Amino acid sequence: MSLKVGITGGIGSGKTTVCRVFELLGIPVFYADDEAKNLMINDALLLTEIKAAFGEEAYLDAQTLNRKYISNLVFNNPTKLDKLNALVHPAVFKAFDTWCTRQKSPYVLKEAALLFESESYKKNHKNILVSCPLDLRIQRVINRDQSTREKVLDRIATQFSEEKKLALADYQIQNNEQEFIIPQVIKLHDLLMKEARK
Repeated sequence: MSLKVGITGGIGSGKTTVCRVFELLGIPVFYADDEAKNLMINDALLLTEIKAAFGEEAYLDAQTLNRKYISNLVFNNPTKLDKLNALVHPAVFKAFDTWCTRQKSPYVLKEAALLFESESYKKNHKNILVSCPLDLRIQRVINRDQSTREKVLDRIATQFSEEKKLALADYQIQNNEQEFIIPQVIKLHDLLMKEARK
């Protein structure tokens, strides 16, 4: 069985870019947030549970999640957000476990924005935090999403602080545009390959 390694970082930290480097090294990556979106429209049981919890309006049609409706419901409403996460996270955990059984690599990565917040990090052998200075993260998200600084800060406020994430992580990769990512990933890859052989 492959070593399970979680990887996360705050919004705009560049965790997807780091994952792409691991993929170039032949390491399979499970993108939890993409899988969650997929399950919310393709997992019949989850779809039924979401409709029961949030109403038929949660879906525009059989295959289209009403993202705007859901976002408006859960944003700034921790109770409803917890309710949604309590439905979606277990389905994603199960999908990850099934995916892992098909992998042949010494270790695999699970990329998740809420790795620590969802407590799924506890199911991994090791966890990586991709770090980046706050101002740089904000600028990246503004450029990427055509968002405003206020909206980006609102999204950041819903996640654990950098300090809290760092305390829970086993490894850290700096994506600050001063240190090169590739040498850091290669060094960590070598470490994880050794860890997987233990």
